[in-house]
Amino acid sequence: MAIDTTDATFQTDVIDASMTTPVVVDLWATWCGPCQTLGPILERVVGETNGQVKLVKVDIDANPGVAQAFRVQSIPMVVAFDGGQPVDAFMGAQGEHEVREFVQRLLPTEAENQLAALIQAGDETSLRLALERDPGNEDAIVALAELLVARGDAEEALALLERIPETDRTRHVAAKARVHIAPDDDYDQRLTELLDQVKDDDDARQQFVDLLELMGPDDPRTAPYRKQLTARLF
Repeated sequence: MAIDTTDATFQTDVIDASMTTPVVVDLWATWCGPCQTLGPILERVVGETNGQVKLVKVDIDANPGVAQAFRVQSIPMVVAFDGGQPVDAFMGAQGEHEVREFVQRLLPTEAENQLAALIQAGDETSLRLALERDPGNEDAIVALAELLVARGDAEEALALLERIPETDRTRHVAAKARVHIAPDDDYDQRLTELLDQVKDDDDARQQFVDLLELMGPDDPRTAPYRKQLTARLF
C-alpha cells in the first residue's frame, strides 16, 4: 500500500526509510491525467514485492518543498531511493512492463538474499560463510566479533574489526574486546586511577576511552569523565 508523504515527513518516509528498504517516490498532481494512469500500475507492481520495496506518493501542489528539491518540471516523475540516496528515476507515463523492470532493479539478487540469510542466522559457521562471500560486510563482521568477544577470543575479534572503517558499532565491540572487567565493576575506581596516567601512557588513554565507550552516552558520568580526560591531555 502506498503512503502519502509531505514536506514535513519526507525525510522520515523516504530518506530514513530507504536506509533499510528501497523506496519508490511517485510525484504527481490531481490535474495530471498520465499520473492517474501510472499511479495504479505503480501500486500494483510495488505491491507484488511483498514489502521488499515501498511506494510513497507526493502531491507536488500540496508539497512545494519536495517539488522544488526535485526541480520538478513535468509529471509524472518517479524516483527510486536506496540507502538514503536517489538511485534511479523516470519521467512520463510508462507501461506496466517498464514499471516492473524499474522496480525489479531495486530488489536484492539471489546472492544478496543468501548473504542476508547467513547473517540473520547469526551462528559462527553462518557468519564465517557470509564473510567468505563478502569479506567486508559490516553486519557479518560486527556479529562475528561479538561472538568472539563473548567467548574470549579478543585478538581475533579486533583483527576482524580492522577490516572495516571505524563506526559507532565497531568502537563498542572493540572496547569490549580490549577491556576485561568484572560484572559488578562500576568503572569509577579504574577511571580515577587511569586519569593520572592518560597524558603519558597510550595504553592507559585507550583503556579510559574504552571504558567511556562501554558506559555509553546515556550514563551521567560519561560527559564529566570526558571533560576530565580533555583537561589532563591539554
